[in-house]
Amino acid sequence: MTTTTTRPVSIPTPTRPRTMRGLIKHHAGPELQFRSDRVVPTPGPREVLIKVKKVGICGTDRHIWEWDAWAAGRIPVGIITGHEFVGTIEEVGTAVSNYKPGLRVSAEGHITAWKDFNSRTGNAHIASDTKIIGIDRDGCFADYVCVPEENVWPVHPSIPDKVAAVLDPIGNAVHTVMAAGVSAKSVLVTGTGIIGLMAITVAKAAGASRIFATDIDPKRRALARKLGAVEVFDPRDASWINEVRKSCRGEGADVLLEMSGAEPALNAGLEAMRNGGTAALLGLFKGPITVDWNRLVVFKGCKVLGINGRKMFETWYQMEELILSGRLDLDPIITHEFPLEQFKKAHETMISGEGIKVVMNVS
Repeated sequence: MTTTTTRPVSIPTPTRPRTMRGLIKHHAGPELQFRSDRVVPTPGPREVLIKVKKVGICGTDRHIWEWDAWAAGRIPVGIITGHEFVGTIEEVGTAVSNYKPGLRVSAEGHITAWKDFNSRTGNAHIASDTKIIGIDRDGCFADYVCVPEENVWPVHPSIPDKVAAVLDPIGNAVHTVMAAGVSAKSVLVTGTGIIGLMAITVAKAAGASRIFATDIDPKRRALARKLGAVEVFDPRDASWINEVRKSCRGEGADVLLEMSGAEPALNAGLEAMRNGGTAALLGLFKGPITVDWNRLVVFKGCKVLGINGRKMFETWYQMEELILSGRLDLDPIITHEFPLEQFKKAHETMISGEGIKVVMNVS
């Protein structure tokens, strides 16, 4: 009898480069450093390696660039920064079952083990063990980024790359608007930065009856009006509060979306909101603030919502549907694109206010 010996089949190792380019927080101080010698990460069993195509610069990246008190107390020196991106799956771990190389994807940047109370009850976006790419672990300002399979978001073919690269902040705006329930309600947006402007177009698409907005920058106020605000105000003239109240039955706006992270804006916004209104707060304040809590919250019977990130993954489905509906006007917000090598100019364009949403092209 002839015996046949079966030999193990050798599975070729994916061919990927050993090193890559990346933007590094190279010291405990301002700016970033461009490096071309970072080791390409190897995906773990349940991770995917993504070849990055485009990335977005956000307010968090500004904090890291400027190295303010928050960044100094949170960001480890040596990390690759960035958390907004679109790219293509290059390689998958041995236990990944849902995705294959070649798929165009973005990803939720908040990573959790899905084991704590919030993760198991539909609120993984505020899980106690959350780690954030570009903050707690290497991010996407590089040729490659590694994320868990659970965090991958396949991008719909109809969504262009420059929009797919900034799904993260669009999701922040969608989460804020949807949590506040703006349909058929008057809405006040305090602060028309990147996400404040996104919130205006999202609120309009979500059925807000009228939208008011405040900002100290006249260009931002003009863009807020273009995106759907019926009235815009310079908050340095306090008469705007009464103007909003008079426009809303003499009682105030139904909903406040606080996007500025400025103490005067929060107090004025609560003043301009009606009794029993809803305030959704996304803006991050530089430190502790003072609010006339008794008068503006307790005795007004307000609902105050703290908004963090995006609901995983309810918000992602909502924003995909809103984008595909064609009702979100994002082109005026995504103003500049630069190659990764021009990262300094890209950051300075965003920080100076010359640009609004700035995208960098990686590949």
